[in-house]
Amino acid sequence: MRRESLCENRDFKRLYARGRSFVTPLCVVYVMKNRLGVNRVGITTSKKIGCAVKRNRARRLLSEGYRLIAAEHPVRAGMDIVLVARGRTPHSGLWAVKSALLKSFEAAGLIEKR
Repeated sequence: MRRESLCENRDFKRLYARGRSFVTPLCVVYVMKNRLGVNRVGITTSKKIGCAVKRNRARRLLSEGYRLIAAEHPVRAGMDIVLVARGRTPHSGLWAVKSALLKSFEAAGLIEKR
């Protein structure tokens, strides 16, 4: 499945305002359909997470978690997805973040439930 980055601030704001959100203790996932036929993924971390090292670790964990899920499960195409790190994200392991993302993706209907 092809994946593009979500870069424009207006796209993030549109997802926050009109997208559906799914919350876990490790991350928040915002989802909304787009008309492009490919998934666009954006990852955000606020300064509440901590210093730059912790924010970068949170981004890497979310990015790798998404990559692993997309490799194992067919993710529904044509979606805008924003992954937002929470305070516990940089202190967690990859498998905990992956399972939190998987739970959110199943609730959002992006992948079929196991």
